[in-house]
Amino acid sequence: MKALVIGFGSIGKRHARVLSDIDAIHTVDVVTRQHIDSYTTYQHLSEVQLEDYDYFVIASETAKHFEQLLYITSNVSGKSILCEKPLFDFIDNQRHMLIDETKNKIVIGYTLRFHPILQKVREIIQTEKVYNIIVTCGQYLPTWRPDVDYRQSYSAKKSLGGGVLLDLSHEIDYIQWLFGEVVELKSYQTTISDLEIETDDLCMFIGKTNRKVFINVSLDYISKIPHRHIFINTEQFSYNINLIDHTIAKQGKTGTIANISVPPIDRDRMFHLMHTSTLTEENTASSYAEAVGVMNTVAKIQGAVS
Repeated sequence: MKALVIGFGSIGKRHARVLSDIDAIHTVDVVTRQHIDSYTTYQHLSEVQLEDYDYFVIASETAKHFEQLLYITSNVSGKSILCEKPLFDFIDNQRHMLIDETKNKIVIGYTLRFHPILQKVREIIQTEKVYNIIVTCGQYLPTWRPDVDYRQSYSAKKSLGGGVLLDLSHEIDYIQWLFGEVVELKSYQTTISDLEIETDDLCMFIGKTNRKVFINVSLDYISKIPHRHIFINTEQFSYNINLIDHTIAKQGKTGTIANISVPPIDRDRMFHLMHTSTLTEENTASSYAEAVGVMNTVAKIQGAVS
């Protein structure tokens, strides 16, 4: 099986490295303007004989996702395509309908679905009535990618599809995957700090899903203490979930506290599981339709901004 990685920034490099360790893939080539010796490279996607490849990974800036996905799906069929998250930089009533999702298998790179903690949460809520969730995720942008000047990163630039809401759309994906589609919300999306960026550094929203789960979400680029938490209240228990420390604390009505053991996992392993899922009949990875749902929720948040 031959794979083509489009884009060779930090995320593209990770995809290429992980794909090279998957037995089913014997060739990994890259579309990039960089000069690298370890892979066969193309300067432009238009130079590639698309039919020669079985698996495409779109790992370019968010603003390029739509045109690259449209180009690939318009020219091949029967292939597997993974597009990095978020699906697009924006969505409208017609844009996503130009992509024919029936000709190829298309998934979106929401790797957190493969985190053992979220797998455990999914298992827990199958048998419990969920009342509400509180989700928080934040990290100071200059420390996010230490080898990159944050002011030059796509996160800082509107034209590249940056901003905390799109960057941390993982949270929207797993909320809708686990707790249902967000159907009501009120939000704030703003730039509040002294960071030298063009994009939003804080997004907060509250709402309710179609499963009648109330949600309270805060996403930011400004927290000097990195955090990624989910707090869940169900009919019988409360859960405090830390995705960074790989811990789940569970407390019942009597006050008894239990710690649920979850093994740690590194990012490469989650990427490996995601690629394996995409290349088989296993369907944990976010589908194109689910990713469109995330983008529709992003649009709702932007439209509901106070």
